[in-house]
Amino acid sequence: MSLTSVEGIKVGHWQDTKAHTGCTVILCPPEGCIASGSIRGSAPGSRETALLAPEKSVERIHALCLSGGSAFGLATAEGVMRYLSERDIGFPTPFLKVPIVSAAVIYDFWLAEPMLRDVTVKPNAEQGYLAAQHASAEEVKPGRYGAATGARCGKYLGLANSSEWGGLGSSALLVQGVTIAALSIANPFGDITQEGQVIAGAHLADGARPKNRLESMKQFFPAGNTTLVAVATDAAISKTEASILADQAHIGIAQVMRPSHTPFDGDSTFVLSTGQGRRLPLAALAIAVQQVVAEALIKGALAANGVER
Repeated sequence: MSLTSVEGIKVGHWQDTKAHTGCTVILCPPEGCIASGSIRGSAPGSRETALLAPEKSVERIHALCLSGGSAFGLATAEGVMRYLSERDIGFPTPFLKVPIVSAAVIYDFWLAEPMLRDVTVKPNAEQGYLAAQHASAEEVKPGRYGAATGARCGKYLGLANSSEWGGLGSSALLVQGVTIAALSIANPFGDITQEGQVIAGAHLADGARPKNRLESMKQFFPAGNTTLVAVATDAAISKTEASILADQAHIGIAQVMRPSHTPFDGDSTFVLSTGQGRRLPLAALAIAVQQVVAEALIKGALAANGVER
């Protein structure tokens, strides 16, 4: 099961494996999804996130773009807007429908070395359009593609060759007939762990993990780290409840990231609801959100580094 286990949700990707960058587009049903978000990291890159606050008047968005390329990657949302506008999808206004597309980005220029990472290649509006065009309800497989093509984790030793791939992951749960799912893009400052053990992150020249993470961090403090998470559900929830669940998604991040939410991370979470299912107690949804986010991150890290689960 994955994010597309929620009926009506489609996911598409574009990537350049030579340039180590890409983007991932999540399309909502034509009527949009009740949506909110939570930005806990200190270094985010985002677009159309202010309207996700519970008190803002627009309740639904029509797509979410997750992209590499740092702030340049926010241009992918323009391509998705064009794709949706061509299909007459958007927020109704007196003269036309305006697609509401939120976006968030990661910094993926870590491999900027001759013949390895061409920094002139960045996801833009055309790539966003292509990703939307290729979006489908097929199961989202974990690995290193889409917005996670160049995502790294455990960068506190500094150089790219001391870190490992972060990956794109997805997971889902069925709780009393309601589907709760998550898609993650892991590009954190810290390591990704499973049951307390590092499964992807920083390593020394001999391949060993640092014994003292805190001491290692004193050596180098990079910027440009972010974990992005999209949660989707068919549960009937309000925008305020979506905001609460977006906060819960950060707990899922914190369960597996060591450390998480540092001053160098732009950790951001989004919650989308089609509202086609039944209501569940908010506490039950919160627990499920934490679980699927943690599982998505673990799945993505293992797959990106070629580890079979």
